[in-house]
Amino acid sequence: MSIRRLPSHLVNRIAAGEVVERPAAALKELVENAIDAGAARIAVRLAGGGTDLIEVTDDGCGMTPADMALALERHATSKLPDEDIEAVDTLGFRGEALPSIASVARLTLESRVRGADGWMRLVDNGTLEQEGPAALPPGTRVRVEGLFVRVPARRKFLRSARAEYAACLEMIRRLAMARPGIGFSVEHDGRRTLSVQPDEDRPARVAALTDRELAANSVTIDFEREGLRLGGVAGLPTFHRGIADHQYLFVNGRPVKDRLLIGAIRGAYAEMMPRDRHAVVALFLDVPADVVDVNVHPAKTEVRFRDPALVRGLIVSGLRRALDEAGHRAVQRPSAGALGAWQTESSFSSGEGLGWGLSAGSGLTETSPTPYPSPEGEGFYRVTDRRPTFAMPPPMARAEPAYAPPPETIRHPLGVARGQVAKTYIVAEAEDGLVIVDQHAAHERLVLERMRNAMAGGGVASQALLLPEVVELDEPACDRLEARVGELSDFGLDLERFGPRAMLVRATPALLGSGDVAGLITDLADELAAYDEALSLRERLDHVAATMACHGSVRAGRILSVAEMNALLREMEVTPHSGQCNHGRPTWVKLAHGDIEKLFGRK
Repeated sequence: MSIRRLPSHLVNRIAAGEVVERPAAALKELVENAIDAGAARIAVRLAGGGTDLIEVTDDGCGMTPADMALALERHATSKLPDEDIEAVDTLGFRGEALPSIASVARLTLESRVRGADGWMRLVDNGTLEQEGPAALPPGTRVRVEGLFVRVPARRKFLRSARAEYAACLEMIRRLAMARPGIGFSVEHDGRRTLSVQPDEDRPARVAALTDRELAANSVTIDFEREGLRLGGVAGLPTFHRGIADHQYLFVNGRPVKDRLLIGAIRGAYAEMMPRDRHAVVALFLDVPADVVDVNVHPAKTEVRFRDPALVRGLIVSGLRRALDEAGHRAVQRPSAGALGAWQTESSFSSGEGLGWGLSAGSGLTETSPTPYPSPEGEGFYRVTDRRPTFAMPPPMARAEPAYAPPPETIRHPLGVARGQVAKTYIVAEAEDGLVIVDQHAAHERLVLERMRNAMAGGGVASQALLLPEVVELDEPACDRLEARVGELSDFGLDLERFGPRAMLVRATPALLGSGDVAGLITDLADELAAYDEALSLRERLDHVAATMACHGSVRAGRILSVAEMNALLREMEVTPHSGQCNHGRPTWVKLAHGDIEKLFGRK
């Protein structure tokens, strides 16, 4: 077959395959054009997740009719004033976006330069249908309708309208973070879903677009080395998410997804958070144009650095310095008013010769004699005088001295509990050594195995909440949860939609209790975002059940009684896979007698 030139409409469709792979990609190109045009406000309208309608209106510099005609031709751009492609400082410069989009959709381009009349050009799948005067304020309006309608092979691979809308919204978030001086608004199917005002400072803009709690649980970054500057916002190590979808990276104001930068973030937070959790960061890297190549990918989402080691070192050092300066800061605790809303156990008035031996104050006083253990009743103490005292009970998690002989170590592989260290580790004595158990990791595995057994038996029993809890999330997260309500109910989780950005939790798995309902729902939304929508949630049983089990397990920092510790050990001995937690970490270690003797130089 001889070589021939392809027709222009086919060339544009091939280019569209590189640049316009889904509605979010087309929207990205249009919004970037508006930013490069000097817009102060950008309004986006979507319908059907962007497949039916994408409309971008800006108040930028506008275009003349001659410029509009050139803008719809391939390889025509205003963003390269000379041929120095290495020094480009705009978001886009290839000159392929508008003709590529116009070749696979119905595109209406309207624009007006200040002091002149407006003009309009309408291109339907590569064919100019109409042009003429248009009434609009100074700026540009681009309307894209019926994306891929005449390219069914491409349209059938698009995801659902909700999924495409979520991708569009995420893309707008990233561009809005990069330009805090520009106001953005998004309207989907006639409803306003995002609105941020211009002139916000960077931390406030990032918090408004990610998580409102980030502002109080983050540190600002301002670090410079060898002409490279790193700024942005980094969440505290205790403020983390289940997946890495809240890591926003920008190079010279351009949103990117770069493995080098993601690896640097992971290295900076190493040993400061669980391995299965991910930091919340928004990093803005400003570098000279000659040390970075932004033309690596057609969609310009990847970059290549001339000195990758320097960039990685800059990010790791900048993040660690900012986190070190945070000192002992951790995630903000609830306010005093919120803590006061919790009901405490009522005080107890002693009877004849019996009562709580500790006063209601901060310890023993002259009017509250020193108590000593009494076998007459659990939790009671006998006092040395007859005066009644009003006091709080002793700590609920610490057992009284045992009057029954402790279990024999020879009968139990994991031994019997002798105490607790750092409110996290159970110390048990076995016949052949000392066993140390991570109480949270161990109980996490036990809860997961219980949930697996319950699912195999027909479903997890649910426990209704006395008062349903409202959990606020962003709209795409609520959409993902709403689409899986039926499958989540099999896990004992009863959810329903409560407005555009909230879910109502009516019941939780009985194995977990109420616990941190908001944290559980947030992590489940993150888990669903990480999975392909085509997969059934049941095919991801382990991941979802593991997330639930983590929230329902005994936390580190909780004081356990001897009976509770022994019950945990006994269940571990009969539970499969109890030697490791749901994330692959060991749940217990053993120091054999010989190992202990070596530590003390006896062998």
